[in-house]
Amino acid sequence: MATTNYILTLTCPDQPGIVHAVSGALLAIEANIVETEQFSDPDSGRFCMRTEFQADRDSISEVRGAVGPALDAFGRWNIRYATVRPRVLVLVSKFDHCLADLLYRWRSGQLPIEIAVIASNHLDCSVWAARYDVPYVHLPVTPETRPRQEAAVLDLVTEHKIDLVVLARYMQILSDDLCRELAGRAINIHHSFLPGFKGAKPYHQAHERGVKLIGATAHFVTTALDEGPIIDQDVVRVDHTHTADQLVAMGQDVERVVLARAVRYWAEDRVFQVGHRTVVFS
Repeated sequence: MATTNYILTLTCPDQPGIVHAVSGALLAIEANIVETEQFSDPDSGRFCMRTEFQADRDSISEVRGAVGPALDAFGRWNIRYATVRPRVLVLVSKFDHCLADLLYRWRSGQLPIEIAVIASNHLDCSVWAARYDVPYVHLPVTPETRPRQEAAVLDLVTEHKIDLVVLARYMQILSDDLCRELAGRAINIHHSFLPGFKGAKPYHQAHERGVKLIGATAHFVTTALDEGPIIDQDVVRVDHTHTADQLVAMGQDVERVVLARAVRYWAEDRVFQVGHRTVVFS
């Protein structure tokens, strides 16, 4: 029988014997561990573990049934097929650089996801959906229509069996209700490292302030605007010789890379939320 790859994740209060119990349970089904990472957070006392293993069993219910009793004693755990690709809804407005990058990485096999649908409050990015043959749903929004528009977003989540929502420069603030509904399964890309320039043309604001670093932050969407647990960040050094337009181009490059990394980490079950922080096994 061919071997099947699985991913096991576990988060629980830190205590002796966790690794021993996990490895013992896997040994009992003659599984082979091919990758494992763990972290004990001294601030929260939480333990996080991600283990990929191979087993000569192709029934996930059988594997869960055999390994589960040893894991139940500790905390929240999950086992899934390693080949499963989470289904993604991409929300976008007019800026298309992050969307185009995600589509390319997906189709080229660099991102282990399935982009099932794209939704936007504008029509500008529909050309990318057509190019990659992905459904594109136009959901215009005004303050008066926001509740209906967000209900339509949730309908797409249900209809397309979405696992993750990615805000690829979606220039709308989600309501608290929608943030709570998508908690832990919505990722946003923010266009700055420090300081956090808000409003229109953030890179032009950065240029006027003479910043020396620009960057991007990918984080979970929460009811606190742009303050969700951070998944990934990166920066690039700039100086007085760079124009505002050059800062825009450089900043967009960083945004692409940071968002793609964050999506990959999430898709591969490498992200654990511990309070307001994340543990990321990169």
